[in-house]
Amino acid sequence: MATIRVHTAQNVTLEYEVASLGDRITAAIIDNVILVAWIAACFLVFSSLMDLGRNSNGSIVGVILVGLLVGIPYVFYNLICEVYFNGQSLGKKARNIRVMRLDGTAPRLGDYLLRWLLRIIDVGLFSGMVAVITIAANGKGQRLGDLAAGTTVIKIRPVAPHAVPTAADLTAVAGYQPVFPQAALLADHDVTLIRQLLQRAASHNDYLLLNEIANKVKTITGIQTSLQDEPFLKTILRDHAHLAQA
Repeated sequence: MATIRVHTAQNVTLEYEVASLGDRITAAIIDNVILVAWIAACFLVFSSLMDLGRNSNGSIVGVILVGLLVGIPYVFYNLICEVYFNGQSLGKKARNIRVMRLDGTAPRLGDYLLRWLLRIIDVGLFSGMVAVITIAANGKGQRLGDLAAGTTVIKIRPVAPHAVPTAADLTAVAGYQPVFPQAALLADHDVTLIRQLLQRAASHNDYLLLNEIANKVKTITGIQTSLQDEPFLKTILRDHAHLAQA
């Protein structure tokens, strides 16, 4: 099981499991099936409309329309999905994997564009063998597009059941320095609720709940960070536990 360690700007070390080559190939197959289904549906609709009317001008317009309906999704599918679905295409969602920068932050638009542009080489040449060889040889799950963009693809499904540490566990590290001193603004009952909700969200892979909790904590404390939701909340719990005992 390949993993990567990320040392963030906030002095937090995170470990992620790199998406396997099998997961990425399966995700790509799912995406291609979706695209083929879309193309087939477009041509079926076009054929039905052609049967209803034989006007030559209408036929030309229909061909152009079908070309756009087929071509735009086919060309831009991965880019649009990853930008709007937080680094996931529909195939990646099905396999619980997503794109992430090597510094642990969410990719920027330019990163997604680089990955998308280099798909021409990674996937377009030799039926994807360039991507397969690069990912297998790289060790960090990176194809050429990832190498250029500084990204990789990670699993978001937990390898083992999530454990939310207790206050005693969180303060066990000698010489610990709080990452977010604003954690002191949280009341004890807030921290208890955060720990309970974090445990529930992590055990059920409820990333929407994680995001809601993180946003609420950021609103209360005024913290601005690029840390992902779960590591951010665990860091807040660790910081609060340390500050409470200081």
